[in-house]
Amino acid sequence: MENLQRSEREPPGPKEKKIRKITQMYYSRLDVQKAIFEFSKNREISPRYYEGFGKRPDTFQFKGDVFSLAKKGATSFHSSEELWEDPLKIETGMGKKDADDIRIGWDLLIDIDCSQGIKYSKLAARAIIETFRQHGIKNVGLKFSGNKGFHIFLPWKAFPKSINGIEIKNLFPEVPRKLIAYTKNYSAPILKSILPNEYEKELEGSLKTGFLCRTCGEFAETYRFVEFRCEKCQVFETKKFKIGTKGKIPKCYKCKSEMSFKPLKRFIECGRCKLDSIKNPENFSHEEKDIYSLMGLDLILVSPRHLFRMPYSLHEKTSLVSVVIDEKDLENFEFKDADPLRIKIKNFIPEVKENEAAEFVMQALDWAKSAGIDRESEKRIGGKYENFRPVKIENLTDLQFPPSIIKILEGVKDGRKRALFILINFFRSVGLQKEDLEKRIYEWNDKNEVPLKAGYITSQLSWSYNHKIIPPPNFDKDYYRGIGILPTSEEFKMKNPVNYVLKKNLREGKKNN
Repeated sequence: MENLQRSEREPPGPKEKKIRKITQMYYSRLDVQKAIFEFSKNREISPRYYEGFGKRPDTFQFKGDVFSLAKKGATSFHSSEELWEDPLKIETGMGKKDADDIRIGWDLLIDIDCSQGIKYSKLAARAIIETFRQHGIKNVGLKFSGNKGFHIFLPWKAFPKSINGIEIKNLFPEVPRKLIAYTKNYSAPILKSILPNEYEKELEGSLKTGFLCRTCGEFAETYRFVEFRCEKCQVFETKKFKIGTKGKIPKCYKCKSEMSFKPLKRFIECGRCKLDSIKNPENFSHEEKDIYSLMGLDLILVSPRHLFRMPYSLHEKTSLVSVVIDEKDLENFEFKDADPLRIKIKNFIPEVKENEAAEFVMQALDWAKSAGIDRESEKRIGGKYENFRPVKIENLTDLQFPPSIIKILEGVKDGRKRALFILINFFRSVGLQKEDLEKRIYEWNDKNEVPLKAGYITSQLSWSYNHKIIPPPNFDKDYYRGIGILPTSEEFKMKNPVNYVLKKNLREGKKNN
């Protein structure tokens, strides 16, 4: 703890005096201890000692640990959005594979930190919550950040656990970052529709003006080509400069004299999508004001081992509580509602249904793909099947299907999602047309002891259609055993369902000839 103690030469300021005056009294509350402790389960936590953080990784063993740390000088508590099998197994500098092995999931935490104050933070929160509503998500966690913003929370339970056979828990932080980028893009028009009439006057001079990229929704930059020429040697070159920045005038490589310059055409370019107004003029809007900054969404918050302020933790700058609030109370929320002496305990983790956010995830990832945002997960999903193409099979019948596929098509009791993954990729790989594929899938689902929800099937089909075709799992994979099916020796010999169909179709074709 030595490195956390304030030097005697630096006496505490008024903010530190204020929070230290209430810290032990506040954290002595048993309901506060319980709320912080319950939220900490499977999370890495770290106490903050006003200016510096404690050791990492750390966890709470008992709810009383909260008060014990407060007595040692802790002023606030922070936790990870990643969920871990055992947070104490985390090692600084550990590789991604090692982290994936002990990560059991992640929550989506959206941090609204509007520089224009609490009024516009509320409006941004409303727009984001409405975005979730329009994607079928009925319940979200909402809390005051403790300063001038809000945290919106979607728990791991709401997300699909795999997409096309890839475990989403391992697609961190790229998938959460895409979800936040999509949320920002989708909710901007909603925010604009609920802004007060006087917002431009109130925010005069603080909003950036520019051209929006229609692909990703980000503001593009304005550039100009400049031609540099040496009249003596007739050497010339053209360079690109961002408007508003200064650049050095190059010298002629032959005579070393400074070259003359001539400004050429201005154009717009999106740094994210790498599109410009020369080749894609329709991709950019007319000049607009940047209302995205009113949301203040922080993508940096979504990074490995990043911590955020836990619900019911104090905030060092304000001495207010990061208090959980009901959505219906958002509009009337005031700072006094976060007074440590007035707060009441509520659960930050909303009551969501399993896979409630599936549609949201699929639409966000499809949007991210079209916007060219972060291809890393695409590379992983493509992998060794990057160049796989569906086969064209003439006169295909169910009799040519592998026994394991036929067994799945009779309906399954366990492993319905695994079975769906196998069937979608099998049917796509053998060239089944979209209409026939969907008909077969829904007929199969009706035969299941407990059918999958139509929304889940739709989202998985949507994802599949918008991504490269990959073959179904080989027969030696656990997918089949996981749904109670043991492939035959012949299937093991053929390795993959697609190979089985090809060879059987070929044999029958020779017989008929």
